[in-house]
Amino acid sequence: MKILTVGNPKILKGMEQGYMTYILHLAPANLSGYNTCPKATVGCKFACLNTAGRGGMFKKGETTNVIQKARIRKTRMFFEVRASVMALIVADIELAIKQSIKTKLVPVIRLNGTSDISWEKYSVVRNGIEYRNIFAAFPQLQFYDYTKVLGRKVKDILNYHLTFSAADGNDADVTKAIEQGYNIAVVFGMKKTLAMPEFYNDIPVFNGDESDLRFLDPKGVVVGLYAKGKAKKDTSGFVKYPTIMLKAA
Repeated sequence: MKILTVGNPKILKGMEQGYMTYILHLAPANLSGYNTCPKATVGCKFACLNTAGRGGMFKKGETTNVIQKARIRKTRMFFEVRASVMALIVADIELAIKQSIKTKLVPVIRLNGTSDISWEKYSVVRNGIEYRNIFAAFPQLQFYDYTKVLGRKVKDILNYHLTFSAADGNDADVTKAIEQGYNIAVVFGMKKTLAMPEFYNDIPVFNGDESDLRFLDPKGVVVGLYAKGKAKKDTSGFVKYPTIMLKAA
């Protein structure tokens, strides 16, 4: 792997269900000098999982590490030499397919691990043939992401699943996303010792922390996620604190 990675603890849970997620981590928001999250909010920037795990391990007195530098480097390459990055993605997906024969795990791809790029807009070349986007180049593979961007033209892309993310200040977009049939990811500020709410705003809650395989979620649900890392200290409204745990009578 040159640009995609595996190893995220939550993603590894998917192995128990027969899947291996290969994920692309770019530098979020405008951390690289280029904006990869056009709908970023104050809360999601603060709580971003970009600094979770090894990505947030800094030596004393330092504010960056090799992981952050790599993400910034890949992001700048995407904006400055995009064809080269797309070629690396294609090569890594080809390798993932080969690895799946040995691992007996179905490869699935998440390109927005820490970004919100509309990948459907960018063409790629595979085996000398130009495709309108990465999804068309690998029609047999399942791709999935979270997004805060409404109006993405993905309805006809059958192998790409999107879950809409609730955040601080995007309630109007959440309402529209529900009307358009999206599942909604909501981060709850509850400890793991407490159960997820059964309903949130009268919509059934599905525990999204069981795995990262959003394309397997039932339709018409709130995907509940526990606050992690910096999100535990959020005060912006990004993290929700439901007071009603059960569906109102």
